Amino acid sequence: MVWSIKDIPDQSGRVFVVTGSNSGIGLEAAEVLAGSGAHVIMACRSAGKAKDAADRIKKRHARASIDVRSLDLSSLASIRSFSEALTKDHPAIDVLVNNAGIMAIPRALTADGFEMQIGTNHLGHFALTGLLLPALAKAPRARVVTVSSTVHRMGRIAFDDLMGERRYDKWSAYCQSKLANLLFVHELHRRLPKAHPNIASLSCHPGYAATNLQTVGPKLEQSWTGRIFETGNTLVAQSAASGALPTLRAATDPTAKSGEFYGPRGPFALWGAPVIEKAAARSHDEGIARQLWERSMDLTRVRYLE
Repeated sequence: MVWSIKDIPDQSGRVFVVTGSNSGIGLEAAEVLAGSGAHVIMACRSAGKAKDAADRIKKRHARASIDVRSLDLSSLASIRSFSEALTKDHPAIDVLVNNAGIMAIPRALTADGFEMQIGTNHLGHFALTGLLLPALAKAPRARVVTVSSTVHRMGRIAFDDLMGERRYDKWSAYCQSKLANLLFVHELHRRLPKAHPNIASLSCHPGYAATNLQTVGPKLEQSWTGRIFETGNTLVAQSAASGALPTLRAATDPTAKSGEFYGPRGPFALWGAPVIEKAAARSHDEGIARQLWERSMDLTRVRYLE
Protein backbone atom coordinates (compact mmCIF):
# COMPACT_ATOMS: atom_id res chain seq x y z
CA MET A 1 0.00 0.00 0.00
CA VAL A 2 1.26 3.48 -0.91
CA TRP A 3 0.24 5.74 1.95
CA SER A 4 -0.90 9.29 1.16
CA ILE A 5 -2.81 12.10 2.83
CA LYS A 6 -5.98 10.55 1.42
CA ASP A 7 -5.52 7.86 4.06
CA ILE A 8 -5.76 10.32 6.96
CA PRO A 9 -9.00 9.75 8.91
CA ASP A 10 -11.17 12.68 9.92
CA GLN A 11 -9.39 14.48 12.76
CA SER A 12 -12.32 16.58 13.96
CA GLY A 13 -12.28 17.20 17.70
CA ARG A 14 -8.59 16.35 18.09
CA VAL A 15 -5.92 18.81 19.27
CA PHE A 16 -2.47 18.78 17.66
CA VAL A 17 0.56 20.80 18.76
CA VAL A 18 3.15 21.26 16.00
CA THR A 19 6.40 23.00 16.87
CA GLY A 20 8.20 25.03 14.21
CA SER A 21 5.14 25.05 11.99
CA ASN A 22 5.53 28.45 10.33
CA SER A 23 7.59 26.99 7.47
CA GLY A 24 8.87 23.82 5.85
CA ILE A 25 7.81 20.36 7.04
CA GLY A 26 5.95 21.73 10.06
CA LEU A 27 3.87 24.14 7.98
CA GLU A 28 2.94 21.45 5.48
CA ALA A 29 1.93 19.10 8.30
CA ALA A 30 -0.08 21.81 10.05
CA GLU A 31 -2.00 22.61 6.86
CA VAL A 32 -2.90 18.98 6.16
CA LEU A 33 -3.98 18.41 9.76
CA ALA A 34 -6.11 21.56 9.78
CA GLY A 35 -7.62 20.52 6.47
CA SER A 36 -8.46 17.15 8.04
CA GLY A 37 -10.51 18.79 10.77
CA ALA A 38 -7.97 18.97 13.59
CA HIS A 39 -7.52 21.96 15.87
CA VAL A 40 -3.85 22.84 15.29
CA ILE A 41 -1.65 24.74 17.72
CA MET A 42 1.13 26.34 15.69
CA ALA A 43 3.91 26.67 18.27
CA CYS A 44 6.61 28.90 16.78
CA ARG A 45 9.42 31.18 17.85
CA SER A 46 8.18 33.92 15.52
CA ALA A 47 4.49 34.46 16.22
CA GLY A 48 4.33 37.01 13.40
CA LYS A 49 5.56 34.55 10.76
CA ALA A 50 3.30 31.86 12.19
CA LYS A 51 0.27 34.17 11.98
CA ASP A 52 1.03 34.91 8.33
CA ALA A 53 1.33 31.17 7.67
CA ALA A 54 -1.93 30.48 9.54
CA ASP A 55 -3.72 33.14 7.47
CA ARG A 56 -2.54 31.45 4.27
CA ILE A 57 -3.84 28.09 5.52
CA LYS A 58 -7.21 29.62 6.41
CA LYS A 59 -7.55 31.07 2.91
CA ARG A 60 -7.16 27.57 1.47
CA HIS A 61 -9.23 25.83 4.15
CA ALA A 62 -12.12 28.02 5.22
CA ARG A 63 -12.99 25.86 8.21
CA ALA A 64 -9.42 25.49 9.48
CA SER A 65 -9.14 25.74 13.26
CA ILE A 66 -5.73 27.17 14.12
CA ASP A 67 -4.23 28.76 17.21
CA VAL A 68 -0.87 30.52 16.91
CA ARG A 69 1.27 30.58 20.04
CA SER A 70 4.78 31.80 20.76
CA LEU A 71 7.30 29.12 21.75
CA ASP A 72 11.07 29.47 21.83
CA LEU A 73 12.56 26.01 22.32
CA SER A 74 15.93 27.54 23.16
CA SER A 75 14.46 29.01 26.36
CA LEU A 76 13.20 26.90 29.25
CA ALA A 77 11.28 29.90 30.55
CA SER A 78 9.44 30.18 27.22
CA ILE A 79 8.70 26.45 27.20
CA ARG A 80 7.25 26.60 30.72
CA SER A 81 5.18 29.68 29.95
CA PHE A 82 3.86 28.15 26.72
CA SER A 83 2.99 24.83 28.39
CA GLU A 84 1.23 26.45 31.35
CA ALA A 85 -0.94 28.69 29.17
CA LEU A 86 -1.69 25.95 26.64
CA THR A 87 -2.81 23.35 29.17
CA LYS A 88 -5.12 25.86 30.81
CA ASP A 89 -6.91 26.30 27.49
CA HIS A 90 -6.54 22.68 26.35
CA PRO A 91 -6.55 20.28 29.31
CA ALA A 92 -6.33 17.35 26.87
CA ILE A 93 -3.92 17.21 23.92
CA ASP A 94 -4.12 14.39 21.39
CA VAL A 95 -0.84 14.71 19.50
CA LEU A 96 2.41 16.56 20.10
CA VAL A 97 4.63 16.85 17.02
CA ASN A 98 8.20 17.71 18.01
CA ASN A 99 9.18 19.12 14.64
CA ALA A 100 11.18 22.34 15.12
CA GLY A 101 14.91 22.18 14.60
CA ILE A 102 18.09 23.89 13.49
CA MET A 103 20.93 22.40 11.48
CA ALA A 104 24.70 22.86 11.33
CA ILE A 105 24.98 26.40 12.67
CA PRO A 106 28.03 28.15 14.14
CA ARG A 107 28.37 27.48 17.85
CA ALA A 108 25.89 29.47 19.90
CA LEU A 109 24.21 29.10 23.26
CA THR A 110 20.59 28.95 24.30
CA ALA A 111 19.15 31.26 26.95
CA ASP A 112 20.04 28.59 29.51
CA GLY A 113 23.62 28.11 28.35
CA PHE A 114 23.15 24.94 26.30
CA GLU A 115 24.80 24.44 22.92
CA MET A 116 22.11 25.62 20.54
CA GLN A 117 21.58 22.45 18.48
CA ILE A 118 21.33 19.93 21.34
CA GLY A 119 19.50 22.59 23.35
CA THR A 120 16.83 23.29 20.75
CA ASN A 121 16.51 20.00 18.88
CA HIS A 122 16.61 17.70 21.91
CA LEU A 123 16.50 19.40 25.31
CA GLY A 124 13.78 21.87 24.33
CA HIS A 125 11.52 19.08 23.07
CA PHE A 126 12.40 16.86 26.04
CA ALA A 127 11.22 19.59 28.42
CA LEU A 128 8.14 20.40 26.34
CA THR A 129 7.06 16.75 26.23
CA GLY A 130 7.40 16.40 29.97
CA LEU A 131 5.41 19.55 30.69
CA LEU A 132 2.62 18.54 28.27
CA LEU A 133 2.53 14.92 29.45
CA PRO A 134 -0.39 15.46 31.90
CA ALA A 135 -2.49 16.90 29.05
CA LEU A 136 -1.50 14.06 26.71
CA ALA A 137 -2.46 11.59 29.42
CA LYS A 138 -6.03 12.94 29.34
CA ALA A 139 -6.52 12.08 25.67
CA PRO A 140 -7.86 8.59 24.91
CA ARG A 141 -5.17 7.74 22.32
CA ALA A 142 -2.38 10.32 22.45
CA ARG A 143 0.86 10.39 20.51
CA VAL A 144 4.23 12.10 20.73
CA VAL A 145 5.87 12.27 17.30
CA THR A 146 9.48 13.41 17.15
CA VAL A 147 11.19 14.35 13.89
CA SER A 148 14.75 13.07 13.52
CA SER A 149 16.99 12.67 10.46
CA THR A 150 18.91 9.99 8.58
CA VAL A 151 22.11 11.60 9.91
CA HIS A 152 21.31 10.13 13.33
CA ARG A 153 23.27 7.15 12.00
CA MET A 154 26.45 9.22 12.19
CA GLY A 155 25.69 10.65 15.62
CA ARG A 156 27.45 9.99 18.91
CA ILE A 157 26.44 11.31 22.33
CA ALA A 158 29.49 13.04 23.79
CA PHE A 159 28.54 12.88 27.47
CA ASP A 160 31.95 14.27 28.43
CA ASP A 161 31.48 17.31 26.16
CA LEU A 162 27.75 17.45 25.42
CA MET A 163 27.78 21.21 24.84
CA GLY A 164 30.85 21.24 22.61
CA GLU A 165 32.83 23.42 24.97
CA ARG A 166 36.18 21.72 24.30
CA ARG A 167 35.62 20.91 20.66
CA TYR A 168 32.80 22.01 18.42
CA ASP A 169 31.97 20.82 14.92
CA LYS A 170 28.64 22.04 13.60
CA TRP A 171 27.83 18.82 11.74
CA SER A 172 28.85 16.52 14.61
CA ALA A 173 26.66 18.60 16.91
CA TYR A 174 23.72 18.27 14.53
CA CYS A 175 24.15 14.50 14.17
CA GLN A 176 24.38 14.22 17.96
CA SER A 177 21.11 16.11 18.39
CA LYS A 178 19.31 13.91 15.85
CA LEU A 179 20.55 10.73 17.53
CA ALA A 180 19.40 12.24 20.84
CA ASN A 181 15.93 12.65 19.32
CA LEU A 182 15.69 8.91 18.63
CA LEU A 183 17.21 7.85 21.94
CA PHE A 184 14.52 10.00 23.57
CA VAL A 185 11.75 8.49 21.43
CA HIS A 186 12.76 4.92 22.26
CA GLU A 187 13.27 5.58 25.96
CA LEU A 188 9.89 7.36 26.12
CA HIS A 189 8.37 4.32 24.39
CA ARG A 190 9.85 2.05 27.10
CA ARG A 191 8.75 4.25 30.01
CA LEU A 192 5.19 5.12 28.95
CA PRO A 193 3.32 1.78 29.29
CA LYS A 194 3.52 1.62 33.09
CA ALA A 195 2.35 5.20 33.74
CA HIS A 196 0.45 6.20 30.59
CA PRO A 197 -0.42 3.24 28.36
CA ASN A 198 -2.68 5.50 26.28
CA ILE A 199 0.30 7.51 24.94
CA ALA A 200 2.44 6.28 22.06
CA SER A 201 5.93 7.53 21.17
CA LEU A 202 6.81 7.51 17.47
CA SER A 203 9.49 9.04 15.27
CA CYS A 204 10.05 9.96 11.64
CA HIS A 205 12.38 11.69 9.26
CA PRO A 206 11.59 13.62 6.05
CA GLY A 207 14.35 12.29 3.82
CA TYR A 208 15.76 15.07 1.64
CA ALA A 209 13.12 17.77 1.46
CA ALA A 210 13.43 21.31 0.14
CA THR A 211 13.14 23.60 3.17
CA ASN A 212 15.06 26.52 4.61
CA LEU A 213 16.63 24.24 7.24
CA GLN A 214 19.67 23.66 5.03
CA THR A 215 20.36 27.31 4.30
CA VAL A 216 20.18 28.90 7.76
CA GLY A 217 23.69 27.85 8.78
CA PRO A 218 25.42 29.12 5.62
CA LYS A 219 23.53 32.41 5.89
CA LEU A 220 24.72 32.88 9.47
CA GLU A 221 28.29 32.21 8.34
CA GLN A 222 27.83 34.17 5.11
CA SER A 223 29.16 31.07 3.37
CA TRP A 224 29.03 30.16 -0.33
CA THR A 225 27.94 26.64 0.66
CA GLY A 226 24.39 27.96 0.88
CA ARG A 227 24.31 27.98 -2.93
CA ILE A 228 25.06 24.26 -2.98
CA PHE A 229 22.08 23.56 -0.72
CA GLU A 230 19.85 25.86 -2.76
CA THR A 231 20.83 24.00 -5.93
CA GLY A 232 20.23 20.66 -4.24
CA ASN A 233 16.83 21.80 -3.04
CA THR A 234 15.91 22.74 -6.60
CA LEU A 235 17.35 19.78 -8.51
CA VAL A 236 17.42 16.85 -6.09
CA ALA A 237 15.15 17.30 -3.09
CA GLN A 238 11.51 16.33 -2.86
CA SER A 239 9.00 18.99 -1.89
CA ALA A 240 8.37 20.01 1.70
CA ALA A 241 4.85 18.62 1.27
CA SER A 242 6.28 15.20 0.41
CA GLY A 243 8.79 15.49 3.23
CA ALA A 244 5.92 15.99 5.68
CA LEU A 245 4.30 12.65 4.83
CA PRO A 246 6.28 10.56 7.36
CA THR A 247 5.31 13.03 10.08
CA LEU A 248 1.66 12.89 9.07
CA ARG A 249 1.59 9.11 8.94
CA ALA A 250 3.22 8.79 12.36
CA ALA A 251 0.74 11.31 13.75
CA THR A 252 -2.50 10.01 12.21
CA ASP A 253 -2.28 6.44 10.88
CA PRO A 254 -4.59 4.36 13.11
CA THR A 255 -2.37 1.31 12.58
CA ALA A 256 0.88 3.05 13.65
CA LYS A 257 2.40 1.67 16.83
CA SER A 258 4.53 3.14 19.59
CA GLY A 259 8.25 2.83 18.87
CA GLU A 260 7.89 2.90 15.09
CA PHE A 261 10.11 5.05 12.87
CA TYR A 262 8.74 6.35 9.55
CA GLY A 263 10.64 7.66 6.55
CA PRO A 264 10.51 7.76 2.73
CA ARG A 265 10.65 4.38 0.98
CA GLY A 266 12.74 5.53 -2.00
CA PRO A 267 16.48 5.12 -2.68
CA PHE A 268 18.60 5.82 0.42
CA ALA A 269 15.36 6.85 2.19
CA LEU A 270 15.57 10.26 0.52
CA TRP A 271 12.25 10.39 -1.33
CA GLY A 272 8.95 8.59 -1.59
CA ALA A 273 5.89 7.49 0.32
CA PRO A 274 6.28 6.95 4.07
CA VAL A 275 7.05 3.45 5.34
CA ILE A 276 8.36 1.93 8.56
CA GLU A 277 12.13 2.16 8.71
CA LYS A 278 14.80 0.66 10.92
CA ALA A 279 16.71 3.18 13.02
CA ALA A 280 20.40 2.75 13.79
CA ALA A 281 21.18 0.16 16.46
CA ARG A 282 22.76 2.77 18.74
CA SER A 283 19.45 4.63 18.92
CA HIS A 284 18.09 1.54 20.72
CA ASP A 285 20.96 1.37 23.23
CA GLU A 286 19.10 1.34 26.55
CA GLY A 287 22.13 2.25 28.64
CA ILE A 288 22.91 5.37 26.60
CA ALA A 289 19.22 6.28 26.45
CA ARG A 290 18.82 6.07 30.24
CA GLN A 291 21.96 8.15 30.76
CA LEU A 292 20.74 10.79 28.30
CA TRP A 293 17.30 10.83 29.96
CA GLU A 294 18.81 11.43 33.40
CA ARG A 295 21.14 14.10 32.05
CA SER A 296 18.26 15.79 30.23
CA MET A 297 16.15 15.89 33.41
CA ASP A 298 19.03 17.42 35.35
CA LEU A 299 19.74 20.05 32.70
CA THR A 300 16.14 21.09 32.03
CA ARG A 301 14.85 20.60 35.59
CA VAL A 302 11.84 18.87 34.08
CA ARG A 303 11.48 15.44 35.69
CA TYR A 304 9.01 12.82 34.51
CA LEU A 305 8.53 9.06 34.14
CA GLU A 306 11.29 8.35 36.65
